[in-house]
Order: sequence, then structure tokens, then C-alpha cells
Amino acid sequence: MVTGVLIDWGGVLTTSMTDSIAKWIIADRIDGDHYRKVMRQLVDAAYNGDGETLIHALERGEIDGTAFEHDLAARLLTLDGVPPAPEGLLARMFAGFERVEAMYDMLRVVRGHGVKTCLLSNSWSNTYERDGWDEVFDAVVISGEVGMRKPEPRIFHHALGLIGQPGESCVFIDDIEANILAARALGMAGIHHRDADTTIGELESLLRLPLRRA
Repeated sequence: MVTGVLIDWGGVLTTSMTDSIAKWIIADRIDGDHYRKVMRQLVDAAYNGDGETLIHALERGEIDGTAFEHDLAARLLTLDGVPPAPEGLLARMFAGFERVEAMYDMLRVVRGHGVKTCLLSNSWSNTYERDGWDEVFDAVVISGEVGMRKPEPRIFHHALGLIGQPGESCVFIDDIEANILAARALGMAGIHHRDADTTIGELESLLRLPLRRA
């Protein structure tokens, strides 16, 4: 029996990171191919490597967004062949995020059936739109606020403790495979999010409940 749902924010409760980044690349005239090469290396090192990176430090809140923006901007190029302006870089990158209301509606229905819910998000020093969060979450865990990050086991244990549920009774939803694998290693079921309709359908099967509003 599933008694808890842990869920990511960016790219899950919002429109995809890919869509937001695509809008920013156009707006800031970023060299997209160069950006993708740089980010593949950074993200792969952060989620699949053995050492520590700036992303580790950013997500744990050990450095602030300004320091990361200057480092990242120095690695990138615009179509004019110069680095983009570092100030506000992260805000511009994430400006295209939009709430996916179907996912919020699903969480309201889940809570209505007595299942505990917890937001579990890795923060890039970004601002979260928290309107209505008290209606959909029993607990909120944001990496930069707790000094831990996914896929570290300790942040999952922290989240589970806040909602008072064992991992074996919980489902974790995220759009990054490394985080799903980490949750599964702790006994949780994992749903690799790609779109709202598919995720809601998978969760309906696990909970054996209808989760879509009429």
C-alpha cells in the first residue's frame, strides 16, 4: 500500500527544463551547441561522477547563485562569441518555467485520499512560486535550505522522516534517472517523469485510485 508521494519541482510540476532553456537560448542569443556540450559535462559530473563539483555546492547551498552564475557564464558563449552577462543568468534560464496545473490537481486528489506528499527539489538558487503549496504538500524539502541534495540518500531519509513514512511505502517522481535509481535503492517505487499524462497514469496504477479531476 502506497502511503507517501515524494515529487520533484522543476520539469515535473513545471514545464520542462528543455523548453525553458530553449526560450532563454533565443532570448540571450546563446550558442546552443556550445551550451549543451558544457552542460552535459557539468551535469554528468554532478550526477554520475565521483568527485565534487560546483553543482554539488550550489544545490547544497554551499555557494550562492551569483558565484555559480559567474562561473557558468565564463564557460558559455553568445552568438557574438563573447560570454553572456552573468548577473541574473539563472533567473533568465528558468524564466520559461510554467506551472503544470494537472500535476497540482493530481497532488490535491492524492492528499484527499490520505496519502502524504512531500516536495523534494534540488535548488539552483532559484525562486519558487509557492502559491497553494499548503494545499498540495505535507512537507517541503529544498536542497539549498537543508544542505543536502539528490541523489544523496540522506536527503531522501530526511524527507521520509518529515512525512513519517517508510521508503517501502512511498513513490518518488523525478525527471532525472540518477535520482530515481537512488530512491529505488532505498526501497521506494520510482516514476521517471516525462509528461503529466503518463506520470499520472503510472501513479494511478500504483495507488489504484483515479487521480484526474472530472
